[in-house]
Amino acid sequence: MLSVTSATYVGNLSMKIDFSDNTSRVVNVGDFIQRHPHPQYNKYLDEKRMRRFSIENGNVVWGKNWDLIFPIEQLYAGALA
Repeated sequence: MLSVTSATYVGNLSMKIDFSDNTSRVVNVGDFIQRHPHPQYNKYLDEKRMRRFSIENGNVVWGKNWDLIFPIEQLYAGALA
């Protein structure tokens, strides 16, 4: 089963994400938020908040209650729908 093993904030609302199959992708999370504005997500356009993520259950999540999470398949593809 594919999972996220590590993630690093690289700037400009983008993350370098490493997967369990030794693949890495850079994903711009900010593009998704700008295309899909929502009060729950908009706060993560602030770089300080974007940097506060964790890896839980093999996925990258933001917020105490997983305010923002993406399907791992989309992260792996490098494009958030």
